[in-house]
Amino acid sequence: MAGDDSDSPRVTFPAAAPRRVRRPEWAGRNYVLLTAAAIVTNLGTHGALIAAAFAVLEAGGDGGDVGLVAAARTLPLVLFLLIGGAIADRVPRHRVMVAANTLNCLSQAAFAFLVLTGDSQLWQMMLLTGLCGAGQAFFNPAAEGMLLSSVSGEQANRAFALFRMAMHGAAIGGAALGGALIAAVGPGWVLAVDAAAFALAGALRAFLDVSHIAPREPGGGMLSDLREGWREVIGRPWLWSIVLQFSVVVAVVGAAEAVYGPLVAEDELGGAAPWGLALAAFGAGTFGGALVMMRWKPRRLLLAGTLCVFPLALPSAALAVPLPVAGLAAVMFFSGIAIEVFGVSWMTALHQEIPEEKFSRVSAYDWFGSVAMLPLATAVAGPVESLVGRHEALWGCAALVVLVTAAVLFVPDVRNLTRRTHEVAKGEAAALAVSADAEGPAGRLG
Repeated sequence: MAGDDSDSPRVTFPAAAPRRVRRPEWAGRNYVLLTAAAIVTNLGTHGALIAAAFAVLEAGGDGGDVGLVAAARTLPLVLFLLIGGAIADRVPRHRVMVAANTLNCLSQAAFAFLVLTGDSQLWQMMLLTGLCGAGQAFFNPAAEGMLLSSVSGEQANRAFALFRMAMHGAAIGGAALGGALIAAVGPGWVLAVDAAAFALAGALRAFLDVSHIAPREPGGGMLSDLREGWREVIGRPWLWSIVLQFSVVVAVVGAAEAVYGPLVAEDELGGAAPWGLALAAFGAGTFGGALVMMRWKPRRLLLAGTLCVFPLALPSAALAVPLPVAGLAAVMFFSGIAIEVFGVSWMTALHQEIPEEKFSRVSAYDWFGSVAMLPLATAVAGPVESLVGRHEALWGCAALVVLVTAAVLFVPDVRNLTRRTHEVAKGEAAALAVSADAEGPAGRLG
């Protein structure tokens, strides 16, 4: 054929390879799955917490009944945390997480069914909420242990900051979406969405890879595991001192925000809307704090973190004055940034100092210390207000935060624990493995 150059060499051009978005080196498969699952569950849970309160009210309950349902969730959480931590260090953590998600899914689905059919009784709602709290008691230590084991190297700080940023963003979105859905379709459907979120998150967590985690050696039983975890905590002054600090901080801040904040807003700030704005500002601050910690790596981890606990006294002081709404929102935003600096620093310190096989037990003691006094503090907040006055009680909350935080700074390990470089950490790996059962290097969220 004229013009046919079939014998001449053909010039071919390689097809343009599709551009692949590469995830950071530190964001491995487990980390991505854990983050995605946390986003899903936080979107559902924070809407469901609001829905549970409105479900109680729609069933004819009052404020006291709402408090009983909330307490029914907290009590099993406190009771079963230590057992959950021991189990999560004994069996594969992802199995504990999936089992807990399954329990939460079923309990929330049953709660949703009762509300949607209009046949919910207070005892039923308390029972189902209690099952959800029990599931969280087993889930939380396993989840924190799994997250800590999914990150390695010098980018742990950034990884924990991104994870917490995703969680806080989902929590803010979940609360906003939940409120809108409750107004549109009622609390029962929001509870059903939460059940579906637990099912999806459990499915994601079932794909976690635990092959990199060494098989656990047979232990001496549950009590032996708990004693070993206790020795791990009590042998590190930085650890037990900050757990004690946060048992007070979480209690008084929780009482101020759960009891006094709404009362001040109702009596002196114009109602629920200003308090909702202040809480949203705090949430935005935690998101901003995580952004800060994506880049900032303080050398003295716990010193930087503990200094950032002092601003948690400011919201109670602002409510005691009280500041105008704009000032209160600004204070809440700043305290949100500050506590997130502590949170990321704390997780980085745990990741650096605690042997992997003891992550969940130490996390359980941390969680237990942080929430154990919260039910008592919220229960006595009303009587204390009647005894000394609301403004005086709020100033007392602020003073307690300052006092216990200042006391922690007298612990040398809190001031001096420093971040290790990746090279140093690798060089010390063998020594840490040998000394895992001895008193660890001195060097603790609540």
